[in-house]
Amino acid sequence: MAAESTFGIEEEFVFLDRDTLRPADVAAGAFHRLAARPAWAPITHREFLASQVEHASAVFTTTEEALTSLASFRRELAEMAARLGVTIASVGSPPDAHEFPTISELPRYLHILDDMGGVIADHQIQGLHVHVGVADRDAGVRALNATRTWLPLLSAMTGNSPIWRGHDTGFESWRNVTQRRWTTTGCPPVFRDGADYDQRLGRLLGVGGMKDRAIIMWFARLSPHLPTIELRVADAQLAAWSAVLVAALYRALVACVVDDGLDRTSAVQPTAATAPGPELLNASLMHSARWGLRGNVLDPVLAELRPAAETVARSILLLTPALEAAGDLDFVNDGIARLLREGTGATRQRAAFAEQGNAGLLALYESTFAAG
Repeated sequence: MAAESTFGIEEEFVFLDRDTLRPADVAAGAFHRLAARPAWAPITHREFLASQVEHASAVFTTTEEALTSLASFRRELAEMAARLGVTIASVGSPPDAHEFPTISELPRYLHILDDMGGVIADHQIQGLHVHVGVADRDAGVRALNATRTWLPLLSAMTGNSPIWRGHDTGFESWRNVTQRRWTTTGCPPVFRDGADYDQRLGRLLGVGGMKDRAIIMWFARLSPHLPTIELRVADAQLAAWSAVLVAALYRALVACVVDDGLDRTSAVQPTAATAPGPELLNASLMHSARWGLRGNVLDPVLAELRPAAETVARSILLLTPALEAAGDLDFVNDGIARLLREGTGATRQRAAFAEQGNAGLLALYESTFAAG
């Protein structure tokens, strides 16, 4: 893998009332306290909702430094939540929600509210976004086209929003269901090159609430302001290690396509004869949002439903050369074993909720944050 292979991680966190687990609108005060600290000021941002903050990480080259940084920020955030008398969670959606959320008093967000109206009522969600550096937009489009068939598997591995408005939805990722209301969502189309991508996005602006390129909500896209490709399918993850696991996997996939030294594009994509159409990818994303790793999932290369554990194992084998080149193979193998043993965040939330209701969820959120 090229020495300059880099990645960054954006995590959205939500403050919650400790009793109701509804969003607590304390993010503005928390942000100002974090922004006063030199270590966190450049990488802490206000978010769309008044209950949210975002951590946009530094640029990393190793999973070790990423895990250390993310865990440290989570501990800081947990201490701040305790001082504010609330809790903090890294979940795709809060277990309960207000009828209509409070929007952060920032002009851009208020414009979005103006455009999207009632859609915002259910847009009380948090995501994990992984950025991987690419040399240029043409390389980014090659990686983006390859990413499309991997989205259902990555969604199945990262579902963490099963509880909504106090009820178990039966879905692993209710967040990915609610996002289907937006003008751009789900799997991006195939693009010829960077120029084609930019031209077609330009035609979307001003249509259906698309005020700017930052509001493009496909599950993968080229960053509108960084030289990166951005994976957006994952729910916010309960623990830092699972967020870094997603980043390691996605960096490896991108490297398979853009790193000339690896040249594994054909190994990680279906053939022209078996490539799934948009209708199969769209259905498979809904399937993954519903079942996660509990059943079958779309194999990203065979392009057919296969048992989830088998598909995960086969996919890791395909990515192994890139994982080895990055020094991530042991970390990923350990993380995958842990994921299959403990279950997704959705599996763990569902079990805690079934056993102890909100008290079980609160204990789960706080234990994972304390562990980093």
